[in-house]
Amino acid sequence: MAQRTPQLQEPVLACLDGSPPREGREGKRERERERESFPLDTRKKEAERELPGRLLLGWSFLFLRAPLKGRGLGADAAAAAAAPEPGRRKEGRREGGGNAAALSREAMAEAPHPHPHRLRALLLLGLVLLVSLGVAEGEGEGESKRVVQKEAEFDRLYSESVNAALLDIYAFNHTVTRNRTEGVRVSVNVLSEQKETPVLFVVRQKEAVVSFQVPLILRGLYQRKYLYQDVSRTLCQPQTKKEVDTQFFYVDVSTLSRENASYQLRVTRVENFVLRTGEHFGFNATAAQPQYFKYEFPEGVDSVIVKVTSAAKFPCSVISVQDVLCPVYDLDNNVAFIGMYQTMTKKAAITVQKKDYPSHSFYVVVVVKTEDEACGGALRFYPYSKDEPVDQGNRLKTLDVVVSPAVTSQAYVGGMLFVLGVFLSFYLLTVLIACWENWRQQKKKRLGLLATMDTPSTETGAPPPPAPRITPDSFLGRPAFNSYSYGSFDNGSTASTENVTDSLLSTEASYSYTGQDPCQRRQRLWAIPMDRSLENMAGRPRLDSLSSVEEDDYDTLADIESDKNVIRTKQYLYVADLARKDKRVLRKKYQIYFWNIATIAVFYALPVIQLVITYQTVVNVTGNQDICYYNFLCAHPLGNLSAFNNILSNLGYILLGLLFLLIILQREINYNRALMRNDLQAVECGIPKHFGLFYAMGTALMMEGLLSACYHVCPNYTNFQFDTSFMYMIAGLCMLKLYQKRHPDINASAYSAYACLAIVIFFSVVGVVFGKGNMAFWIVFSVIHILSTLLLSTQLYYMGRWKLDSGILRRILHVLYTDCIRQCSGPMYVDRMVLLVMGNIINWSLAAYGLIMHPNDFASYLLAIGICNLLLYFAFYIIMKLRSGERLKLISLLCIVCTSVVWGFALYFFFQGLSTWQKTPAESREHNRECVLLNFFDDHDVWHFLSSIAMFGSFLVLLTLDDDLDTVQRDKIYVF
Repeated sequence: MAQRTPQLQEPVLACLDGSPPREGREGKRERERERESFPLDTRKKEAERELPGRLLLGWSFLFLRAPLKGRGLGADAAAAAAAPEPGRRKEGRREGGGNAAALSREAMAEAPHPHPHRLRALLLLGLVLLVSLGVAEGEGEGESKRVVQKEAEFDRLYSESVNAALLDIYAFNHTVTRNRTEGVRVSVNVLSEQKETPVLFVVRQKEAVVSFQVPLILRGLYQRKYLYQDVSRTLCQPQTKKEVDTQFFYVDVSTLSRENASYQLRVTRVENFVLRTGEHFGFNATAAQPQYFKYEFPEGVDSVIVKVTSAAKFPCSVISVQDVLCPVYDLDNNVAFIGMYQTMTKKAAITVQKKDYPSHSFYVVVVVKTEDEACGGALRFYPYSKDEPVDQGNRLKTLDVVVSPAVTSQAYVGGMLFVLGVFLSFYLLTVLIACWENWRQQKKKRLGLLATMDTPSTETGAPPPPAPRITPDSFLGRPAFNSYSYGSFDNGSTASTENVTDSLLSTEASYSYTGQDPCQRRQRLWAIPMDRSLENMAGRPRLDSLSSVEEDDYDTLADIESDKNVIRTKQYLYVADLARKDKRVLRKKYQIYFWNIATIAVFYALPVIQLVITYQTVVNVTGNQDICYYNFLCAHPLGNLSAFNNILSNLGYILLGLLFLLIILQREINYNRALMRNDLQAVECGIPKHFGLFYAMGTALMMEGLLSACYHVCPNYTNFQFDTSFMYMIAGLCMLKLYQKRHPDINASAYSAYACLAIVIFFSVVGVVFGKGNMAFWIVFSVIHILSTLLLSTQLYYMGRWKLDSGILRRILHVLYTDCIRQCSGPMYVDRMVLLVMGNIINWSLAAYGLIMHPNDFASYLLAIGICNLLLYFAFYIIMKLRSGERLKLISLLCIVCTSVVWGFALYFFFQGLSTWQKTPAESREHNRECVLLNFFDDHDVWHFLSSIAMFGSFLVLLTLDDDLDTVQRDKIYVF
């Protein structure tokens, strides 16, 4: 071991001898280089220690100047003896003794020649000072820092010990090549357990300094301290412009402990420091031994995806992508400072674009966290002693990293063309079907005109015999009833009932639509006897202006109210019974659905767009990719958007929603034209045509696409309601439309409907925020759910002819006593009772499931309730339609079959579960998957494609479901 002796004795002894200090030029340069390598605090302490010696040197020259002259030495010799050496003068000035040396020389030049007795006294004083100085230096020698510098080698283990009086310096030289990057890793292990006085390691490089202490203490949640004895760090590699450059770096080892602290040091070269495209590389990492590697973009590759996998879920780790700059932030407490990063359990993936890194290279940094709470793990070591470090042992994680090229620009173009091609083909198909339907109608009209010319006069021709009617009771084993008695009760017809039914029945009421279409027959007869038909049509309403027409103008009359109570409580209802209001009133009433949802869409969408743009900006600025729950294995960025493919796939909702609006517009135009020409088929036949709800459904489908795209800009639990709000509206509007078909007069108003949907959305938000694990919330929600189901069932069963007031309990008890206790009679409305019983069973079961299981995804749970009720009502509608002798046209049947198949495939892709915000971001990434379509779209994108088509098909089913009734009189269409 090389030892450096104090530098004070030799100059002082030389001066006492009367000769200048002798030191070679090479020795001074070596000492200068040695001093340069010392830390700054070491050099300051050495200068302060040498300051008394320099003062003694100056005063010695001052008092020895006269005796030297008296002994016959010349002035030149005396001047030479008194002049300090230039190199020493420079060194003294640099180390803090320059001012003292200058003062001593000035005093020497101006001092008078001393007396011989005074000279001896002064020499004796100087000797005493010299002895005292030596004693003081000997006493303080234990506090001075002894520096040991070594020429060190790579891949060699150094086992040494340091204390407060010793500083070890290891000098390494490292050859850097411009075209080849090689990493250097420093590994240390302190064998002594000294928590209060750790060992400090300082690595000094040309352009960077890395320092750390061992034991290394890292902090976790609640300021917990975790202690690590074995530490390894990879050194940042500076760039070089030379072809080959040799660079030096030094490792300083020091401590403030008075006792020896044993340590082990090893410096190695990282052979696989540069990652290669498409090649897997495995490595280990701990919290105190982070790893990072370099990747350089090859020619022709503009975007890559960094994939890191691990077989073990814990310990939790962080994957970061940073620019090639020094220092590299590779500890748990600073890895989030720069670059992009995300937490990881088993999977992590980050897409990196070449344009974001000017050097066309980046570092992949892997850090193991001190705690697993960020990845969904439990907080260990709790409770703990305050400020007491915890030794976690070996938190080792084995990982594998691979860097693969991402999709090219051709994939972006192909994906956009695919989306546009698929959904614009629906426009082309709709145009072809419309042309075929128009041609078929024209052909039908020509055949009808020829048939009317060959039809004999009604005065000479006998009408065909009436066909037997098919009623719901015929399926239940009850005797059928004819059309003239459909308004009577089981106990006989009352006078009021007979009057109402007589006023509603037409002269052709006996004709069944199972045979020849009555409206078509009347239309043919109307074409020949023009005098009677014109007389009858003179009083028919036209499509007049909607101004000054209010629903209350007709509902507030006493006789109309009386008719409501009579008609709506009949055992068997027909559409004519519930289509008595003026069509202009109902048209205005249902148009409010469209205008309200359009207003809601504007006020809802604008802040949503602003919010998600802010989310995306925060992700881009901070680099924190845990904010958004993407499928990172198939997230293709474009511009500032992190997952453009998830946004693009929502275009189908918008395009198909617009197409549905165009179809409704065409139907409304044709219907209005028929009304303007007093077409009997449009006036008195078929389900009453009201298009306001259809317009609202189309608008809701478009808004679902827009808000779903906004949600996928940055999907997380705080904005999931953006994706589901209009789903609730679509489900509610579809149920309202089904109910409106047979109950046009008593359907809910737009204000009450949207108020109920607003309450649903409110519960959705509250459930997402407060519902997780909150028993009180689930109790309140379940009670409200069951009460709402009972109230809605009562409303539907009695057709709105009941009141919710203080006497409701008394009336309920009276009905139970009379119908269940006094006499056991079956329900008057069997079909409605069957539907409502099934609906209550399903809803009560869903409420019990929520109360017991507490599903984490409350928004999806609430949506499932709405979809189950919609499917139940739709199935009931289809069954009752077939039971009533009605049929499904080919286009309706085709839409039902195709839509059901598409819904099946769509739900398969939906339940793949590529991400979930009910878990931590790291746990959500465990569900990430590769792209499945065109190497650009994932399973959730396919769900977007198929669900938009399925919703469009479902709307077409509702639109064409009752097209078979367009030629059937309304007083022959059953209400169910």
